Amino acid sequence: MKTLIQNTRVVSPDVDLPKADILIENGIITDIAESIPITNCDNVINGAGLITAPGFIDIHCHGRSNYDFCDATDEAFNTIGHDKLSDGVTGFLATTLSVAREDLREICRCATRYQNTNHDGALLLGVHLEGPWFNPKCAGAQNPAHLLLPCLDLVDELSKLAHIVKASFSPELEGGLEFTKGLCERGIMPSGGHCEADYDCFQLHRANGMKHLTHFCNVMTPVHHLRFGMVGGGLMSDDVFVEMICDGVHLCEPMIELIARLKGPDRMMLITDAMRASGMPDGNYTLGGLPVIVKNGKATLTTGPVAGSTLRYHNGLRRLVRVTGLPLCQAIKATSWNQVLSLKLGKRGRLEKGYEADIVMLNDDLVPQRTICHGDVRWEA
Repeated sequence: MKTLIQNTRVVSPDVDLPKADILIENGIITDIAESIPITNCDNVINGAGLITAPGFIDIHCHGRSNYDFCDATDEAFNTIGHDKLSDGVTGFLATTLSVAREDLREICRCATRYQNTNHDGALLLGVHLEGPWFNPKCAGAQNPAHLLLPCLDLVDELSKLAHIVKASFSPELEGGLEFTKGLCERGIMPSGGHCEADYDCFQLHRANGMKHLTHFCNVMTPVHHLRFGMVGGGLMSDDVFVEMICDGVHLCEPMIELIARLKGPDRMMLITDAMRASGMPDGNYTLGGLPVIVKNGKATLTTGPVAGSTLRYHNGLRRLVRVTGLPLCQAIKATSWNQVLSLKLGKRGRLEKGYEADIVMLNDDLVPQRTICHGDVRWEA
């Protein structure tokens, strides 16, 4: 199968070509040039007036379209995977919540079935275990009934059922350091979050492999002039990637600007942390079995805490660009390339020869118009 994208603006990390063609063969980018002849092409796409960029990778999302991965059904995975395409997402991690063990097992079984069957959705790149290893004081919208101390036996059990890429947990908990070390030994990224870890605790875990922080700043020890906290540690550590929910709820705009200045475009990762109300109207929903109300697009538990987001991925990119003023070829790193570097997600995240043809085509307002997974056009506006 050979596809040619013609006459498009190509934006990739550190690259901004005002007019170029992209040749795709069998799902792989084989050439990018100012002009490529149409020779035995099965499909020719006119990219005039559009920005062609690496497809977005959402490494932290729970749901969309009134479905949640914790529904643990094939219908949920198929619907979320398909509808994420209209947000420009070509790859994602199915993110769990603190739920019962059997629910976690079934989520992993669904993830593997989704990966191993033909479908018309975005690519599932693995599973992100968000909990259940959280400090009860910092549970946020996680269900406190299912919280556990860090335990590798559960990780090993779930790893037999699905490809676990990342595990978020509270590093200050008993057994936390052994957990960080054990995850690294298994090729799983330990990510700090939902915690009250102090600066020294974070630095100890960082030295042992924790190079990733979950929804940075949210339910995390803040910067204080005498107690520097995990947020301070994340800002100061050049080797740590931080997740950012740029929805106007989880991070105020000055904080987005500060993170961009201190971390730079090479260590920021846009996520949605989207729950089932993403792409849906305001109303009543659930998250991990807890009741949620969405009003003016903001999701909160009925008891008050913020309960994930309703963010669609491309809107987070638009806010990041507007607030920081970053050139698009720098801001675009936060949508896929940095995720690939942090979590070793394969040869994707760049528009270059030899890379996976996971591509999003955007208009000038950064709204997706076409989404391509492994060279296959799977969604068009």
